[in-house]
Amino acid sequence: MKRTATDLRAHLYEVLDQVARTGLPVEITRNGVDLAIVRRDKVLKSRKVPRTLPNLIVGDPDELIHQTWPWTEGRDR
Repeated sequence: MKRTATDLRAHLYEVLDQVARTGLPVEITRNGVDLAIVRRDKVLKSRKVPRTLPNLIVGDPDELIHQTWPWTEGRDR
C-alpha cells in the first residue's frame, strides 16, 4: 500500500497497527523519496546479507603463501 507523508501523519497509528498485524510493508513518498514502514522480523528474514565464514581457513593463513598447488606445477611463481 502506498501513502503520502501527509496521509501517514493523519493515520499513523492505524498504519502502524496494520503493519504489525499483517506484516505487509507500507510505502510512503516524501519529497519524491520512497520510504517504507516494515516489520523488523520480516526484514531480517528476507534481507540478503552476504554470509561471513570466519573459520573458513583452518590453520595458519601464512602457510598458504608457500603452498604448492596442482594447477601451478611446472610454472614459475
